[in-house]
Amino acid sequence: MSEVSTIKITKTTKSRLSETDLKNVPFGKIFTDHMLVADFVNGAWQEPEILPYQPLSFDPSLSAIHYGQSIFEGIKAYHNVRNETVIFRPYDNFARFNQSAVRMQMPEVPEEIFIEGMKELINLDKAWIPGYDNHALYIRPFMFSTDTFIGVRPSSTYKFMIILAPTGPYYSKPVRIAVEEKYTRAAPGGVGQAKNAGNYGASLKPTSDAQAQGYDQILWTDAFEHKWLQEVGTMNVFFVLKDKVLTPSLEEGTILDGVTRRSAVVVLREMGLNVEERKVSIDELIDEYKKGNFLEAFGTGTAATISPIKELAYKDEHLVFDLEKSSQTSIELGKRLSDIRLGIVEDVHGWIEKI
Repeated sequence: MSEVSTIKITKTTKSRLSETDLKNVPFGKIFTDHMLVADFVNGAWQEPEILPYQPLSFDPSLSAIHYGQSIFEGIKAYHNVRNETVIFRPYDNFARFNQSAVRMQMPEVPEEIFIEGMKELINLDKAWIPGYDNHALYIRPFMFSTDTFIGVRPSSTYKFMIILAPTGPYYSKPVRIAVEEKYTRAAPGGVGQAKNAGNYGASLKPTSDAQAQGYDQILWTDAFEHKWLQEVGTMNVFFVLKDKVLTPSLEEGTILDGVTRRSAVVVLREMGLNVEERKVSIDELIDEYKKGNFLEAFGTGTAATISPIKELAYKDEHLVFDLEKSSQTSIELGKRLSDIRLGIVEDVHGWIEKI
């Protein structure tokens, strides 16, 4: 496909914005007026289009349903203090999306569709960006296979789309976390580092089991010993000790390389903290907690941004944190990231993309 200069746009005849309370919008349930669509056919990407948001029609033998070739990303757009529309680190999500595509044997999406199409779509629907604290426009690029064929092989056709959702906070309060002892999210050689739909489908039962016991999410552990920590729910995770901050290493390929995680590591080091990216066991954390050295834990992710953890439960151990006294690191980190996104401080890292 040649470089996109103008994307064909078909505007909705009636916006739903006037019917939407952007201040009280639930996460991921309300979508803007338009969506971007591009098809991969005959070995090439076709010209993308922006259309009114609408249902899709598909054949029952659609290969994505049967064999799980489906990937996605999560990004956010904001209005900064100068009322400019900005996106936070979209090129990092673009690169990760294509890494997921390669792992799932899907075609890579070109920048002129992913980035430029995203900008066009956001520019069209930017009035949907909520102007309230802890609110944003959530951007969901995704791709799935579209062959109508029953047989285990990579599809030859695909559909790439972007939809937008005005959102409020993902978690309304600090979370209680159960450390998973039975189920596994990912093992070395698997697809843990790819943002594919199957990873999330497999998480539903163990998460539901934990919620039935009063917890909000689970902290995944390794597949062999169930003691080496990976991700917490849909987030990467950080542990604040007296002399360092720990976050599980990405080396084994079992953990998603989170864009907010990357940003957090940089900003924490700018705060003067020693951040170690390495293997972290639950046994180490319990030992540090009993010594009084384990002060704070929090998750990071595009949807949740920075989410304080108020309890980690493992077997008979309950690591409970007094958030009024011990959440200073996550609060300061969240403020600094927010200040960058909103243009309150200079973006020295080049993370902000203006529309």
